[in-house]
Amino acid sequence: MPNIQNVNERIIAVGADDRRLELFENIYPLPNGVSYNSYLILEGKTALMDTADISVAEVFFENVAAALNGRPLDYVIVQHMEPDHSATLADLIRKYPNVTVVCNAKTESMIHQFFREDLVFSTQIVKEGDTLHLGNLSLQFIMAPMVHWPEVMMTYVPESKILFSADAFGSFGALDGALFADEVDFKENYLSEARRYYANIVGKYGAPVQAVLKKASALDIQMICPLHGLVWRKDLEFLLDKYQKWSTYQPEEKSVVVAYASMYGNTAHVADKLAEKLVDKGWPVCVYDLSKTGRDFVLGEVFRASHLILAATTHDGNLFEPMEYLLREMVAHGVQGRKVALVENGSWAPMAAKQMQTLLESMKDMVVVDPVITVKSTLAPAQENELDNLAEALVN
Repeated sequence: MPNIQNVNERIIAVGADDRRLELFENIYPLPNGVSYNSYLILEGKTALMDTADISVAEVFFENVAAALNGRPLDYVIVQHMEPDHSATLADLIRKYPNVTVVCNAKTESMIHQFFREDLVFSTQIVKEGDTLHLGNLSLQFIMAPMVHWPEVMMTYVPESKILFSADAFGSFGALDGALFADEVDFKENYLSEARRYYANIVGKYGAPVQAVLKKASALDIQMICPLHGLVWRKDLEFLLDKYQKWSTYQPEEKSVVVAYASMYGNTAHVADKLAEKLVDKGWPVCVYDLSKTGRDFVLGEVFRASHLILAATTHDGNLFEPMEYLLREMVAHGVQGRKVALVENGSWAPMAAKQMQTLLESMKDMVVVDPVITVKSTLAPAQENELDNLAEALVN
């Protein structure tokens, strides 16, 4: 049985969900699965907005056929060539040999890179500002390079005021029956996964996201249809505000993330005591054990919070690996503008703080407060004042 839903009277969602996949891009955990969104426009001409991952091919093609209901497929718009959205493109062309592939020049080159066989198809190359007329609806193409691949483009339907946004404005998580963000408690149940998705997939590309947001501000957008996650038709200001903050690396709220890398629990003990002191000062705090909580989840939290406490032990003369992994992810994804407190532990030669500082110095506008606390094996009773001073320095 096909599983299709109406976006509006002329656009049908024909994508599919994958709850079996454990790792997105074979690296990011998917506790709630992922959706592969595709949209079919039924006008004088028909147009399919992207395809889907090979893992959901059977359901996807069944959905497309049901939505077409015997009509030919005239166009497939390829906004993004990453395989989770294009792996079924060759099979689509074989099933609908008269379809025209609409893409930009960079995408056309990638199609031939991904599908090395002699695949015969008609292509229409588009560039910034070009328009494709389907009848009473038209498609206007917006180039969005490096959000998050160089060939990415978005598509605007002025008559319906809909933006097909490729990977922008997406989220991890399969769709649980609801298609629209206003049908669920998004802030409670989906925002953290949208943030984690942005931080890890798009986070490095703040400047290109800003460029696209500037283009979008000139359009009358009343609905956003991303390639992953829920469709937005209400409260677009909320979503756009999040992207404005994330893409300029501004924290969403004044709060503290405490992340620690502890071998035997002594460093964890210090992190917990600091968290208690901050809560006593009225600050919201979240504490993460980097050996248990994936750095991709913590990276999303770093994008959210204004202040950080990083506590790590020394391991073989180096920074304990879980903390090093997090800091290198922060560097790679452009994190900047946070206030940071440091705690190191080492039984005979503490080195963690020095190495944490080196990595933090490669990020922009990261303020490390004094004092840096050095623990020798376990926290000494006389160091209680140091913790008080560090907590005070961090939030004042």
